[in-house]
Amino acid sequence: MSATSPEPNSTPVAESSAGAWSWVPSLYFAEAVPFELVMTVSLVFYKGMEVSNTAIAAYTSLLYLPWMIKPIWSPLVDVLWTKRSWIVAMQLTITLGMAGIAMCCGSTSFFMLTLACFWVLAFASATHDIAADGFYMIGMSAHQQAIFVGIRSTFYRLGIIASRGLLVMLAGKLIETSMPTSDAWSRTFYLAAGAFLIVAAYHAIMLPRREKASSDESAEPILHQLVHTIDTFVSKPGVLIGICYILLYRFAEAQLAKVAPLFMLDDRASGGLGLTETDTGFIYGTAGVLMLVIGGILGGLVVAKQGLGKWLLLMAVAINLPNLVYIALAYWLPTNIWVVTGAVAIEQFGYGFGFAGYMLYMLYLAKGAHQTSHFALCTGIMATGMMLPGMISGAIQEWIGYQWFFVWVMVATVPSFLVTMLVPIDPNFGKASAE
Repeated sequence: MSATSPEPNSTPVAESSAGAWSWVPSLYFAEAVPFELVMTVSLVFYKGMEVSNTAIAAYTSLLYLPWMIKPIWSPLVDVLWTKRSWIVAMQLTITLGMAGIAMCCGSTSFFMLTLACFWVLAFASATHDIAADGFYMIGMSAHQQAIFVGIRSTFYRLGIIASRGLLVMLAGKLIETSMPTSDAWSRTFYLAAGAFLIVAAYHAIMLPRREKASSDESAEPILHQLVHTIDTFVSKPGVLIGICYILLYRFAEAQLAKVAPLFMLDDRASGGLGLTETDTGFIYGTAGVLMLVIGGILGGLVVAKQGLGKWLLLMAVAINLPNLVYIALAYWLPTNIWVVTGAVAIEQFGYGFGFAGYMLYMLYLAKGAHQTSHFALCTGIMATGMMLPGMISGAIQEWIGYQWFFVWVMVATVPSFLVTMLVPIDPNFGKASAE
């Protein structure tokens, strides 16, 4: 998802599949953890620390900014230092960010201090993504990359489970022992920092040395490359409606994603479900991830069989219609955790299925010359589409309550359907016989 290419003075070195097993799984596990801490675990953490929904949604949505603007500095990662060095340095930075959160949990100014640490995690994680994806491409043949694409995806999902699921459940279990919430989260983040330090040390030893640091690049050609990339992107036919599609397809989902975990944790007197951190970690980190993966796999299969054009609108239905389950939960307020788990599983399956089409459309819009750089621009636009609606979602919820908020989420699906119906697409794109 980053604009990466082999460095001018780096020589690709073929590596056996057995050798790649020593670093590919751990690298993509490590890529998932900080992203989930920033985007999901932070919501549960701040809710437990009694921060308002308005502040949680606004400030954690701003954390999308590094991923939004990472195409700007991705060329620097290509030409300054080596990707191996960037990976290890960013993993050490992420470790320090986690430790910083742990140290600040008990402070009277914990919100701003921990938020600053989450910003460190966000920028380090976005930079780590650029370096890791580039490192994966250097020195591995296309055949080897194809072999490991499923493996890297699997271990990325395991990273989601470890952070969104196990870490949140650990904090919940500690809180259930009557430990103060700040202490429980402090110990959880210290544990995460210790584990990530081990990962960084492992990669410092096990990552192959494939590159020499660049020393002959200047800022001028990098700036020229960025301007040229943007110019060729905005010159594409249909790019305006394409940008609107990327921005608005998840307009409702961007708001739901920020408020749904808060709804799970809020007490029933406030209209929430009154679940514990342990319950929330289990729901989103296990069953939710499993259905997300299944939905994504199925979405890819149907497009490969019949083409993206046939399924694009149906995928918009899939990503938006299951949001109705939250209206049912908000009005019914069930106490059975399995009912809630089933509802979230339905929503996550639809999200996975619908998101597959979204990602494939970005590949479609990016195809042609400069495909990697154009796809990086698409992901930056995607992050903007998540950040801006998410920022206001908490304030809307506190203004109208959970029940009406989830009704509003359904109203907010209208732009998604409109841009999906208007966006131009080759009906056979993605179809196996059309490749």
